[in-house]
Amino acid sequence: MSAPVQPPEARVETAHPEAAGYRAGRTLPLRVEAMRQLRRRRTLLMGGVLAALPFILIIAFAIGGTPDGEDGGGGRGGGSRINLMDVATESAANFAATSLFVSAGFLLVIPVALFCGDTVASEASWSSLRYLLAAPVPRVRLLWSKLVVALGFSLAAMVLLPIVALAAGTAAYGWGPLKLPTGGALSAGDTVPRLAIVVAFIFVSQLVTAGLAFWLSTKTDAPLGAVGGVVFLTIVGNVLDAVTALGSWRDFLPAHWQFAWADALQPQLEWGGMIKGAAVSVTYALILFALAFRGFSRKDIVS
Repeated sequence: MSAPVQPPEARVETAHPEAAGYRAGRTLPLRVEAMRQLRRRRTLLMGGVLAALPFILIIAFAIGGTPDGEDGGGGRGGGSRINLMDVATESAANFAATSLFVSAGFLLVIPVALFCGDTVASEASWSSLRYLLAAPVPRVRLLWSKLVVALGFSLAAMVLLPIVALAAGTAAYGWGPLKLPTGGALSAGDTVPRLAIVVAFIFVSQLVTAGLAFWLSTKTDAPLGAVGGVVFLTIVGNVLDAVTALGSWRDFLPAHWQFAWADALQPQLEWGGMIKGAAVSVTYALILFALAFRGFSRKDIVS
């Protein structure tokens, strides 16, 4: 005698929503997402550009001669302003610091905007986002995996530049103490830790860029729209920071603190400007990350 056929309602109720062995925390592992992003052409291109920059600077200095400091660069942090271009060719450490100086204002914004702004929007543009969620990958898990990998690649880009600059600078100018344009020098033993502080601050200061790019990536199906929007707003922030009439209101602009790391290249390490800049950036970043997770958890995925 055949078993009685259950009505559809009964079959739905007895089916467990999770398959045997399914663990939400094991979906979309970080190593899988990292390998996917590592193989992408834009990742390799960005790494090539950052690795090539120190060699371009060495060629420029060789053609143009010793920097004479007429550009006048500067850095914020405790009110100090320095001109690293004056001492760019004094040693490998000076060259690495100069490479960071010429890149921090805009070039290092690009990989952060690219890696974080291309996270969710690229999946939507390929019409693969809904299939990832149907795998099933929980929405929070998908966003978390993509955000961690994007931040990891952004940090790697910022570390790659000074490492290549130190290697190329050692070959071109030799290893030695980091000579300060304000006078004095940092010993060779203090150079690497100070440069590490610089890179760490640049990364933290770019968290607001990452947050904005990530939030825009959850709002659009066009990766270039998210990346372009972040770059545009970065330029606007730099323009507003140049408006001295804003007075103390500029303290709330992340761009106002983007060169606060100059305080790490002083005889006496100053933390004040970097702490303020990090606080501004982290505050904005946490708000933007929260908006991204909240909006995506309620979004109707159709692509």
